[in-house]
Amino acid sequence: MIVREYFQPGAPDPVLPNDRVLGIVERFVAGADRVASIDESGGEARTYLVNTPRGDVVLKVQRPQQLRTWTSLEREVVFLDHLAQVDPSLPVPRVLGHGHDGDGVEYTVMTRIFGDAVVRAGLPAAARPSALRALGSVIRRVHAVPQAPLEASGLFPEEWSAADLRVTLPEDVRDYADALARRDIPWPAPLSPEALGRWAADHVPDDPPRVALHTNPGPTHTFVDPSGRLTGLIDFGDAYLGPPVMDLSRWTRPSDRRALLEGYEAEGPTLPPTFWALMPVVEVLADLLGVLRRDAEAAESASHLAQVLGQT
Repeated sequence: MIVREYFQPGAPDPVLPNDRVLGIVERFVAGADRVASIDESGGEARTYLVNTPRGDVVLKVQRPQQLRTWTSLEREVVFLDHLAQVDPSLPVPRVLGHGHDGDGVEYTVMTRIFGDAVVRAGLPAAARPSALRALGSVIRRVHAVPQAPLEASGLFPEEWSAADLRVTLPEDVRDYADALARRDIPWPAPLSPEALGRWAADHVPDDPPRVALHTNPGPTHTFVDPSGRLTGLIDFGDAYLGPPVMDLSRWTRPSDRRALLEGYEAEGPTLPPTFWALMPVVEVLADLLGVLRRDAEAAESASHLAQVLGQT
């Protein structure tokens, strides 16, 4: 299993001075002249948007106090380079350079995806189904690239084997139950947390295929333009090998997942039985997350959860 704990939580986390940021970018893009903005969203990496004559580029730096096995800039570089070689039309960042700059600073210089993340920009209702179908298509194309070079790199941890899932799914359900209780949100499922955990474990097929997953192609990493049109998918640093269906779990609104699945199915050949065997589990986990977030769609998530359990 993958270690998710931060290795050095007390390490200094300074914002790099502008001249150092520009110096790193200049190694790969001539004429870098201004740091336009710094993303301080608090994730495992800090990003600097830099103006250059060839357009804005992004300098991504691993934050030392949030160093963990689960996240790897090197893994992201290998993944993005492979995607660029196999399917260059995919709307994902292109790597311009990667390395270390002393003081333990690991960095990647990459192209910028136009627009903004859905979590910040929102998604107009009229554009929502089309954007989600387009995202489903992108995810399917990511999953379809040859896997051997990624597996051979040794950088992609294997997660969620059948044996792992049968252990971790009951734990995940219990974690959701505990989180809901802490927020005084009633348990939404017709089964108890213990029974739901057993139900989820029983739905795991014996040998689900695994591919390199994005792991979080949700609103945080999905970019759209002001009209709501999909412009790209970012942040592949948490990638690992797992069942493809798990990449459809990050959208909590059931109607969003339907649109996502439509685009995913339309992009490739018929999906195997193992995909559909795990789909109800993905639906349940996403619905629990939707209820936990207590947003406007929480009631829809709770209703859909009962529907899924009633049909399986």
